[in-house]
Amino acid sequence: MLELADAHRQADPAFAHWAAGYGVIRHDPLTQLRVRQMVHELVALGRTPDAGTAWQRLAAADRVTSAGMWLVAHMTYSQRVRTDGAALEVDDFKTTPEGHTGGSLNMVPAYAGYLLMDSLDGLTRAWMMGQGHCVAAIDALNVLVGNTTDRHAERYDRTGEGLSRFVSDFYAYTLNPDGTPASPLGSHVNAHTAGGVMEGGYLGFAELQYVHAPLKDERLVAFLSDGAFEEQRGSDWAPRWWRAEDSGLVSPIIILNGRRIEQRSQITQQGGERWLDRHLRLNGFDPIALDGRDPASIAWGIHVMESRLQAGAAVPADVRLPYGIAETVKGFGFPGAGTNASHNLPLPGNPAKDAAARTLFNEGAAALFVAASELEQAVAALNSHDLQQRVRERDHALADRQVEPPRVPAIADRGAGGESSPMTALDEQFVAIAEANPGLRVRVGNPDELRSNKLDRTLDAMKHRVHEPEPGVAESPTGAVITALNEEAVVCAALGNKGGLNLVVTYEAFAPKMLGAVRQELIFARHQAQAGRPPGWLGVPLVLTSHTWENAKNEQSHQDPTMAEALMGEMADISRVVFPPDANGAAAALARAYAQRGTVTTLVVPKRPVPHELTPQQAQALAETGATCLAGDPETAAILLVATGAYQLQEVRRAQARLAARGMSAAIVYLAEPGRFRAPRDPEEARYVHSDSAVQALFPVGRPRVFVTHTRPEPFLGALRRLDTGPTTTAALGFVNRGGTLDVPGLLFANRSTWAHVVDAATGVLGESRDNLLSEAELAAVDGRGDPTAILRAEAGPAS
Repeated sequence: MLELADAHRQADPAFAHWAAGYGVIRHDPLTQLRVRQMVHELVALGRTPDAGTAWQRLAAADRVTSAGMWLVAHMTYSQRVRTDGAALEVDDFKTTPEGHTGGSLNMVPAYAGYLLMDSLDGLTRAWMMGQGHCVAAIDALNVLVGNTTDRHAERYDRTGEGLSRFVSDFYAYTLNPDGTPASPLGSHVNAHTAGGVMEGGYLGFAELQYVHAPLKDERLVAFLSDGAFEEQRGSDWAPRWWRAEDSGLVSPIIILNGRRIEQRSQITQQGGERWLDRHLRLNGFDPIALDGRDPASIAWGIHVMESRLQAGAAVPADVRLPYGIAETVKGFGFPGAGTNASHNLPLPGNPAKDAAARTLFNEGAAALFVAASELEQAVAALNSHDLQQRVRERDHALADRQVEPPRVPAIADRGAGGESSPMTALDEQFVAIAEANPGLRVRVGNPDELRSNKLDRTLDAMKHRVHEPEPGVAESPTGAVITALNEEAVVCAALGNKGGLNLVVTYEAFAPKMLGAVRQELIFARHQAQAGRPPGWLGVPLVLTSHTWENAKNEQSHQDPTMAEALMGEMADISRVVFPPDANGAAAALARAYAQRGTVTTLVVPKRPVPHELTPQQAQALAETGATCLAGDPETAAILLVATGAYQLQEVRRAQARLAARGMSAAIVYLAEPGRFRAPRDPEEARYVHSDSAVQALFPVGRPRVFVTHTRPEPFLGALRRLDTGPTTTAALGFVNRGGTLDVPGLLFANRSTWAHVVDAATGVLGESRDNLLSEAELAAVDGRGDPTAILRAEAGPAS
């Protein structure tokens, strides 16, 4: 192999120029042979004009890579750069260096290889990066090649002044007057990172999303972390989901540097690249060994992975998902490489205070330095966008998803006086929306039990996605239902499918496992909007069913409203938490979720039949406003009974009947989306929540009130301080962490949320005598010293 590479170098000077490498970058004989073959293929296919152009771009990538590593090292340690290559002096260094330096240095050749492949074949691919803490590599290369967002472009360029501002902004910790970061550079991928689509701060989610992200005819390069390989096990299942019929080309590349923060990665401990290769083959992958120190090897890997997927599409049963293993040393190319210290600060001391560390820095930087004139030529060679008539990488297909509003059929009128399952109504509405929008790729994230959760029509129409369908079961190789007993994996199937129509359904108690993934999506989407680039993907409904109160029949582990509470704590303009009261309310809330952009709507929906409360028109109005008065007049009633949750509404209605029987007027307000009525925390949220006048129309200041909520009362009231008139006139009932194997009335009793507890709370805020409204037996039951059946079996009319 070495002899063959030598022969090629002697025969082709342009090839030899590239093959000689540059600085710390070397091209081993195998990479030379692979790349030469790739160049011949690209020229033969007409994707590259000629071999000379290809070798020029390959050599340019080496120089851009070296400059990128040089700049990353400066981002960690220095507050200025010297574009003439001169050594930095003591005052040029940061007093407190910071940066995930080793991983970022490893990402430079990887991202440069991605840029190189785009330039070689004239296609702008999408990219995502799981190790968001390596953002320095992305931002550094983007500023060097001029692939920047507006915020970066107005502050940074390749001049000494621009690059000095760039490195000093990294971990600057400066604030604007409103408390927002003044620097557009972050510790992780943020909304100002050109082409960034996810923060990657919570490792493992890119691994779960990438296979679902590109639509058919799109291409994606996913950079993955060997540390994250240990985080979310669902990443092993990516081959289960990729299909040529509806999936774009994906090139996953793991950066195998062998180290986590404090020790070797588990892959390395178990045998390194050879062990990983065997593991991947057992899980349906087609692993390909790459040189993670060489951008040309990364580019070749992308080319060959896409080629194999395209070739295998003709025989889908035989397709194995390619997977690049880019082996390297953590912090390659700079002093401290391969040590635990390389994760953050690879030098043994602070160059601002330690002369030996300063010498090491300058020696390491000198080995990576590229003269300004040579760098300008390299950047010009790589930036072939105008010549190839393609968009820059900042504008790749995933970077700015803009999905047309879906057609939404009218919800069915289920009539008054009856009862039905809200989940069945949601099921019917979802299928109707999907059928009305055949151009939208559907992903249904399902941890296990669609039929148990009343989504029969969805399952029959969409089917579980499997390789080999079982006869008589709703399965298909191209099914849209992504089923795995792993909440993180299935929610990421929907969050990754930003070009399509999504639905996620889970038991409420198990939803907190999804929280990290959902929260990061919400934050990133909101930051994009604040940066002037609001996301255009359709809102994602996250349906929590078999919920806390319906799971009374199971143990207390199944009775948990934490997810709704946590997402009510996020900003209401992007995290909508909605509690539909009935079937029509559920259908309308689902339709409303798809009318939003860049949001997650958490729908807490009963699956058991509950009474019909709303007409279709009332349901649509409730979905739009978040609350409605169902009985009485808030302006004149003696008390407001406020329900959030279908079962809570039933108890409130019973409580109102008892109050009315005793001559006391009560208005019933149904609060479906509490976040619309909270006190806003910033201007964006203020534009979404209701005005004071709208709030007071339903919640007049002078009216005592009792809230009965699906959630725990404390976080509920904490979010709704705007509606809380103080402990003497406001009471709140809800889940108080009591449970067991019970029925629904029993769980309501255990958590002091029955109609009788509502009446008792009403006496407190009204200043009424308890025994005027409840019988002695009912009071004994409410106080926990009598027979619960006095409440559970009694009608809520006049007290006996």
